[in-house]
Amino acid sequence: MKTLIAIPCMDFCHTDFLRALLSLEKSGEMQYTFAQSSLIYDSRNTLCNLAIDEGFDRVLWLDSDMTFPAETLFRLGEHLAAGKDMVSGLYFTRKPPIRPVIFEKLWTDQEHGFISGHADFFADYPDCEIFPIEACGFGCCLMTVGLLRRIRDQYGQPFSPVAGFGEDLSFCLRVRDSGTQIWCDSSVKCGHVGMAVYDENAYRALRGAQT
Repeated sequence: MKTLIAIPCMDFCHTDFLRALLSLEKSGEMQYTFAQSSLIYDSRNTLCNLAIDEGFDRVLWLDSDMTFPAETLFRLGEHLAAGKDMVSGLYFTRKPPIRPVIFEKLWTDQEHGFISGHADFFADYPDCEIFPIEACGFGCCLMTVGLLRRIRDQYGQPFSPVAGFGEDLSFCLRVRDSGTQIWCDSSVKCGHVGMAVYDENAYRALRGAQT
């Protein structure tokens, strides 16, 4: 199994991210690649092409402001081994209001000749290990290279923005429209580094304060 650890960034990585990256448990042949660009979709398209052209089997996308468990690759990899193509860990926005970066609904509509994109966060994500979602951010996400190849063959540049979405939701829209299901494993609990590290505990504390 050949895995690309794909890390788009500009010119800075958080210390907490590097600590988590160094602690990541190895699984098969792995290559770490940083793609530097001021355009995040350009970095992701570059990494996508590398994964396909260099014969990788899967890609673990990690953002440079994330923390994640050491066993992340093993946990998410079990789902790919069971036949799934794309599984996200659970992480949250890095500033209030803190919300899980997984989406229950993703859609577009057209008004006055313009196509607009819309996405609904999960208000309460299911209390189970893995569940279907319509979209996710790419802070911690494992997918097969077969999926990347199918989306590239069908749409060209998989991460180019569409309908006002960022590059991550644009990719998810294409995946959904291709008929492939996206999943989240909520047991892979990640942190998002901002002024603090925002994680599930912070999310639950904020929800408790609002009720």
